Amino acid sequence: MGRMKKTKSKISDEVIKEIFSKKLKRYRATEQVYTELKKMILSRKFKKGQMLLRSEIAHEFNVSETIVAKAFSQLKKDKLIVVKGGTGSFVA
Repeated sequence: MGRMKKTKSKISDEVIKEIFSKKLKRYRATEQVYTELKKMILSRKFKKGQMLLRSEIAHEFNVSETIVAKAFSQLKKDKLIVVKGGTGSFVA
């Protein structure tokens, strides 16, 4: 029997584009949720001290709670929300 030639497995360009596209969409979703929440906080649609529920916001924006958590993380860095351990996230 002849030996089988080993070839390097190359991921097709189509697969790479599909994966890359999904990552970009996920990033844009986080950025969009962050931007919208920031606008709502700065325009006082959310009142100071108001609790922000990840699950409700995820439902309203039709995204995962992970996306909202990432947006919350940025809002916290911007000092627009405060996170109280075990209690929740609140408008600063």
